[in-house]
Amino acid sequence: MTTVVKCPTCGKEVRWVPENRFRPFCSERCKQIDLGAWAAEKYKIAGNPQETPPDEDQHGGLN
Repeated sequence: MTTVVKCPTCGKEVRWVPENRFRPFCSERCKQIDLGAWAAEKYKIAGNPQETPPDEDQHGGLN
């Protein structure tokens, strides 16, 4: 039996098979829409921001 999932972008049912090179998406278009949303920072992963290490220039590092 083939697993069927919903496309994260449009909700269309998608067969989870090796022949579907866009899985879990239904198409290249839905895949690109999702990638664009990540690039535009519309999605965020929960958690605490980490401290950014100071630049070495500020603390006598190599120039």
